[in-house]
Parts: sequence; structure tokens; C-alpha cells
Amino acid sequence: MLPKQQRKIPISAEVVDLDSSDDEGAAVAEFSENVNKSSNNVNIRSKPPNAQPSDPIDDNANYRSFESRSFWKAGAYEIGPSKSTSFQGDLEHARVHPKFLHSNATSHKWAFGAIAELLDNAVDEMQSGATFVKVDRIYNAKDNSPALLFQDDGGGMNPEGIRKCMSLGYSSKTSNTTIGQYGNGFKTSTMRLGADVIVFSRAMKSGRATQSVGLLSYTFLRRTWQDDVIVPMVDFDISDHWAEPIIYSSKDDWSSNLNIMLQWSPFASKDEIMLQFENIGSHGTKIIIYNLWLNDEGIYELNFDDDDEDIRLRDEANRGNPSKTLKRVLELQSHISYRIRFSLRAYASVLYLRKFTNFQIILRGKPVQQLYIADDLKYSKAITYRPTVGLSSKEVVVETTIGFIKEAPALRVCGFNVYHKNRLIRPFWKVTGDGSNKGHGVVGVLEANFIEPAHDKQDFERSSLFSKLEMRLKQMVMEYWKGHCHLIGHQPDGMSKSNLQKQYIVQPRDGSIMQKQSVTDSHMHPVQPLIDLADDLHHQLPGQQTRSTRTSVSGKLPNITWPVAGSAREASLDGLNSRSIDQISEENIQLINR
Repeated sequence: MLPKQQRKIPISAEVVDLDSSDDEGAAVAEFSENVNKSSNNVNIRSKPPNAQPSDPIDDNANYRSFESRSFWKAGAYEIGPSKSTSFQGDLEHARVHPKFLHSNATSHKWAFGAIAELLDNAVDEMQSGATFVKVDRIYNAKDNSPALLFQDDGGGMNPEGIRKCMSLGYSSKTSNTTIGQYGNGFKTSTMRLGADVIVFSRAMKSGRATQSVGLLSYTFLRRTWQDDVIVPMVDFDISDHWAEPIIYSSKDDWSSNLNIMLQWSPFASKDEIMLQFENIGSHGTKIIIYNLWLNDEGIYELNFDDDDEDIRLRDEANRGNPSKTLKRVLELQSHISYRIRFSLRAYASVLYLRKFTNFQIILRGKPVQQLYIADDLKYSKAITYRPTVGLSSKEVVVETTIGFIKEAPALRVCGFNVYHKNRLIRPFWKVTGDGSNKGHGVVGVLEANFIEPAHDKQDFERSSLFSKLEMRLKQMVMEYWKGHCHLIGHQPDGMSKSNLQKQYIVQPRDGSIMQKQSVTDSHMHPVQPLIDLADDLHHQLPGQQTRSTRTSVSGKLPNITWPVAGSAREASLDGLNSRSIDQISEENIQLINR
């Protein structure tokens, strides 16, 4: 707990405005002016809004009144009365309540989608020379709870850059090759994974070497009853090989920012904070997400314990007993289409379409081996799609690789893996209707840069181009199936050849070995009638031309009438024992074949 004289927000603490701009130059020019007047009238409140000045402070009671460790419940806490914050000589600016951090993060329905956003930021740094991004589990030194680490060796962020990173809607990514574009991914992803995040970054820009620390703490904002988003930051100039604090207003304000970090971050001293830069090198960024969210059962969403080389999702992993699970189900769960649901290593292996040449994703100390799904397809075929885009009727060329998975037809996995700017958006997107066997085992891979992804990059915006793509992909599946399904034992109508075989079983009355004979009939479902010769002949009258045999399909199929061999038709019950049952069976089988 801060001493009383320090329990106020410093002038230099950042209030994140709800602005949106891609003009880095304008933001940098205004930074020095705005930073000094960002929160003159905003103070930390340690009492509920309706408390009297004389009431004692009960931090534990306040904490219980709104604190939830489950992400989907973390936005449900009491909001105090907002204060009007208009600055003299300025227009009133749009303010952002801390609850917006939570509601903004709900765009990520899936924790791996949030992790992918942070991986995208590191991959975009390849243009600044990044060669790796590390993802690992570390521990919060204050309470020994797990925390999530992301670290890359990219260009890093200078003081202006880290403030843009912490602001809403700012993006300095103007290249057509970068994945990020909305300036919102860092906030949504970090807040989706945990309540708090601290960022360390080193950069060399314009001949000046700097290192900066920024804290975005939902816990701090909630527990101090803030009604605006306050982000404490401190910066250092390291051009002369030692860390010289960069002061924007006063040294007291700089120290107050640092003290807030020490109280609400995993680090209890300035020396501990400075140690975090030692393994960053001359440039790069380290992100530590802590106070990770729990699921509804009160355990961490992210599972670090089941696999020392992976991070898993508890709610998506298979909880069944493998010894009691069908073999086919186990085979399906081992396929990449299923494993990406709960294994971060599997998901990261297919997250990017093109394999990196000088970059690695290192997950818990082991590099992720990238998988190009099209490499594992059999009977693959390249199909060109030329959609017309925009008012100018510009035609683009999209190459789609389509084929059967190597496990076909045993596994009924199908769908298209659709990428946008090298990033996987929709994995194994099934475009054919449910209930049809057509298309099972058919998988495709394509990069659709002509349609825009949604903000969470887990789907595409619904547009006419998207609808046309869906129709074209369905057509691809049907055409490919019609021309290639026979290669894996199917007929064009979707019927498996093995399902066209009807097994007729001859079972003698004396319990001797049964005999089977397969009959192919493309117009009937497979049935297995049991022909009990002794029983049927016992009920047959002399001179009958046919006899009826009941099936073993619970009486749902009608009786089937079979012709009987002439010798059997002329035999009497007394002569039955004098003839071999095998001879009678053989004669019936020959007639069935005929």
C-alpha cells in the first residue's frame, strides 16, 4: 500500500483517450504537450463512491465487491459516479471507463485467438529484424502465481511507441505485408488472457537509445475505483550506457508512476524492474501477463502442467478416459484439425501459411515446427479462382490446393483452411451441408487477401465477396469429389464401396461354422439375413417353389424370398439328414449368386 502522501495519480500518468489514428507523426508531435495535462484531476479512491469521508477504508471489502477471477464475470462490478473532466482551453475529450477494457476484450471468444494476436505483433517485427518470439510460463514473484511471457528481439518501442501501444486505436503499421492493422490487438489480447500486463521495451530510434516500462492493470483500476483508464509509464535514456530517467513534468511525478508499478506489478523494487531489461538486449520487447483468468470451475484457463512443452486449454482438451474411447474417436482427436482446439503448439504450427526462413516461435523452450497442411494431402490438385473485387471490377487470382487427407476415408475430416496475409483465419471450414457423405476427407488451403477478417481474426466479415467465396469453395468440393472419390473407395453419390457389400450368413442348425457370401447391390442398404436352413426346411411343404427367410435387423426389414435349389425342393424332411448341410448351403449360394 502506498503511503498517504503518494496515493494520488501523478500528472504524468497516462489517461488513454478513445481516439483512432494511423498518423504517427501527429501523435508524436502532440505527445509532449498532452502528457503533462492528461490527468490533473484524477485521484485514486480507496472508498466506495457512496462512502462518507469519515468512514474507514476496508480494502478487502472493496475488493470482494467487484473482484472476479473469471474473465466472463470480470466486467460485473459497481461503477462509481463519473467526474466531468474538461481541461481549461480545450474541448472535452472522450473518456474510457476501465470496464471498456474488459468489454473490448470479449471480442476474443477463444484464448488462443488472443495469444495469436500477440504472436502476430512479433511476426510483424520481422521487418525490423526480429528472429524469434518466446512464449513461456513464468511465476509472479509476489504470490508465486503463473504468468504468461512473450518476448521478441524486434525493433522495440521508444517512449512514443509504447504510448501508442497502450492507447486505443493507434497503429503505425502502414505496410501491406503486416498482419496487424486496427491498433487494438494488444489491449484486447492481453486483457483477455489476464487482468494485468506490464510491458518492457528497448529501442534505438533517431540515434537515441531508450527503454520504457508501461503498466495496464485492470486490477489497479478496479480496486482503486477509477472511472478513467490510467496507465503509469516510466522511461529511461540509455544512450550513455546507463539508465537516466526521462522527466516530462517533475521528478516527483516520475517517481509516483514508478511507485504505482511497484505496488501493482509483480516487481517490488526498481532494481527488479531494471533486471527485466538484461535479457532483452539492445532492442526488443517483453510482455508479462499476470493474474491470469480462471474458468468457471475456479482453475486457470491455460493449462501448463499436462505438457512441459505446450500450453493447453482445459475446457477444450479431451477429458475422456482413453481406454473407454472408441478407436476412431481417438484417431480423430489425434488429427491436427482437432488438436488445434486445445494445443497451442498444434495451433501455432499451422497459424502461418508460409514457413519462416529466419524466424522461430519458441514455445516453452522448444521451437514450433511449422506444418503446411497441403503437403500432407494425397491426390492434391491446384484450382484457380478469379473473384472480381471492388467497383473497378479488378480481378484477383487465388490459388487453392485441394485433396484428400492421408487418413481418408477412415477419418471424416474436411474443410478449407483460409488464410489472410499469411495468417490463418478459418481452420477446416466446412462448406458442404451436414448429413451428406460427399466431400468427407476433402481438405483445401488458400490465401484470401481480397476479403477482410473480423477484428479478432478468427473469422471473416460477412460480405458479398465472402458469400461468393463460400459458393465457389462448395463447388470445388463437389467437382473434386466427383472426379476423385473412387480413389479412396467411394462412389460419386457418396456411398462407400464397403457399404455396398451385403453379407449373407448361412448358419446351420447344428452350430457348425457360418459361411458368408457378399452380394453387391447399389440400390439397397447393407443387410445381413440369417438363413437357417434346417428351420426353414422343417416348415416347408413338399412342392413349394420358394421359402421365406427372416433378417436379423430387428424386424424392420421385410421378409426376403429366395429361390431354393431343385434338389432341396424335392427333398422330404426324412431325406434331409441323408444329405450334407454343406451341399444344401452351396446350392443356395450358387442360386443367390446367379
